[in-house]
Amino acid sequence: MVNAEPETSPAPGANAAAAGRPAKAAAGDDGTENAVREFARRLLDMGISDLTPQEKRLIRRMAKRHAVSRDLSVEFDSSRSFGERLADQVAEVGGSWGFIIGFGIVIVVWVILNTLVLTRWIGAFDPYPFVFLNLMLSLVAAVQAPIIMMSQNRQAQKDRLEAAHDYEVNLKAELEIMALHDKLDDIRARDIRAIVERLESAGVLKALEGGGDPA
Repeated sequence: MVNAEPETSPAPGANAAAAGRPAKAAAGDDGTENAVREFARRLLDMGISDLTPQEKRLIRRMAKRHAVSRDLSVEFDSSRSFGERLADQVAEVGGSWGFIIGFGIVIVVWVILNTLVLTRWIGAFDPYPFVFLNLMLSLVAAVQAPIIMMSQNRQAQKDRLEAAHDYEVNLKAELEIMALHDKLDDIRARDIRAIVERLESAGVLKALEGGGDPA
């Protein structure tokens, strides 16, 4: 016969802690949303519904004290597919002086072989007007052009992302400066009020208003 073990009830504080975690998370979310609304109203003079998704994301990062700047080149390049990496490599090689010089050397050697060298022994495999050479050049151009355009389109997409990221960084810097000015204004106003209160408590202001000398 197996003795049933008595059920152990959780500690009294465990349920309270477990129940408190969602409440704290909800309170944190509410605090973030309130901070977003306050930032939008005070710094941008706009309601939260008038903000773009990019501005909402930026203000939420500000409210949570998260960094905005990041290395987009690493993120963008790490997400490239094999075809995109190949297109970038072809564009990099095809747009270099090494490719131009090497291709020029190949054409010169081709022409010399088919006009001066091979014609004396076995005959030229591509005699003048070099029809096969023209065909090969056309094939290279037909394949290389769309591959380079693919790389350029991807680079244009990367440039758009970097421009949007620069806008976020600049906007965050501007908002942070505005918030800093507001804090300095608040500190200055509190200092002025404190000075006025001290002067009033010392009777200096009343003495000055009455034309007498302060004690």
